[in-house]
Amino acid sequence: MSPRRRIDVLGGGTIEHVRAHLALCAPAFGATAHKLVGLFEAARAQGHFPEHEVRLHLTKMADPSSPLETNEDVAERVDRIVEDAASHVVVVNVAFADFRGDVLDERRAQRARLSSRAGPVLLRLVPTEKVLRRIRKERKDLFLVAFKATAGATPREQYRAALRLLKEASCNLVLANDVITKHAMVVTPEQARYHEGERDVALAGLVEMTALRSRGTFTRSTIVPGEPVAWSSAEVPRALRAVVDHCIARGAYRPFEGSTVGHFAAKVDGGTFLTSRRKTNLNRMSEVGLVKIETEGHDRVIAHGSRPSVGGQSQRIVFAEHPELDCIVHFHCAMRPGARVPIRPQRPYECGSHECGRNTSKGLAPLGPAWAVMLEGHGPNIVFSRRANPESIIRLIEESFDFDKPTDEDPVESPLPKLGVA
Repeated sequence: MSPRRRIDVLGGGTIEHVRAHLALCAPAFGATAHKLVGLFEAARAQGHFPEHEVRLHLTKMADPSSPLETNEDVAERVDRIVEDAASHVVVVNVAFADFRGDVLDERRAQRARLSSRAGPVLLRLVPTEKVLRRIRKERKDLFLVAFKATAGATPREQYRAALRLLKEASCNLVLANDVITKHAMVVTPEQARYHEGERDVALAGLVEMTALRSRGTFTRSTIVPGEPVAWSSAEVPRALRAVVDHCIARGAYRPFEGSTVGHFAAKVDGGTFLTSRRKTNLNRMSEVGLVKIETEGHDRVIAHGSRPSVGGQSQRIVFAEHPELDCIVHFHCAMRPGARVPIRPQRPYECGSHECGRNTSKGLAPLGPAWAVMLEGHGPNIVFSRRANPESIIRLIEESFDFDKPTDEDPVESPLPKLGVA
């Protein structure tokens, strides 16, 4: 069978011209991009990407015959990749020049070439456009893998830098690598750290996670006019409000870049439910409110007024498969030692996918007043009836989960990747 989809790997460094014979650059020579292509080819040989071809795009710094020299050249290539319907996985390992240089000396500002004989030259460094942000702006079906380099950072600082890039550019995975400590890790949208340690192990883990997660199925929401449902509304079950308010008071929803992760919802009827709003601060529910969702089958979601939580797909599947339950609460806190909550892996699934929803629903087990499951490195889902006593739900949560320890505090113990360089 001829390939019908493509994995594009971009690598090497770029330059930003200041004048003739003078440029700023981000030095990178394509070794990692070549290694990634080998890993993806190995994955193909193992049957992970049967319909894909792997294509390598190197900059001139890594391949003298390449026409890709500047950030703009790479941006134009990226645009062509985005426009191509065959594109599926885009791996950007390019070291972009983050600044361009403006000459501040008015006497020499317009000269084509600067002369060192005239003495020192003042340059103003101006940030360049972030090319990554244009990849998934319109093509949410693309699986975007990016890289974040740090220099002398702690693992926690690495993680937060990678997570910031992931959120800003809507990446699916980011590999953080420190050029001084050589420490690496794979960071996910669920705010978890995998394959932490040696860089080559992290690279192999990155490709394996891409093979697993790029198969995910997503249903995008259609936004129609509407107003948020007030948190104090009679439509919001009293039990849900009491449990969520307790979790908020206990610090379950920690802001990052102004918004929080986690979600909660209440089913209204078979196809309608209220859920938390995406990219908001859940600690301010009296201001934020909920969004009303109407679903039609598996592939149509209508949201009234704003985008729903990324966990809305899991909520829909859980409610459909557990019709006796109509409230769900999810936050990113660790499980207490000895808790009886069943654990399911999160590594193969991206939050928001149908596969993540089915994994969550299948993992739920009855624990007294509620059903619950712990998603490894992601956090618990607690599901219950609006008729339940909220104090019993709160007691179960307090006995099972540690609000003082977020799930991203420590790396997830990851299985060793099985892929080798072809």
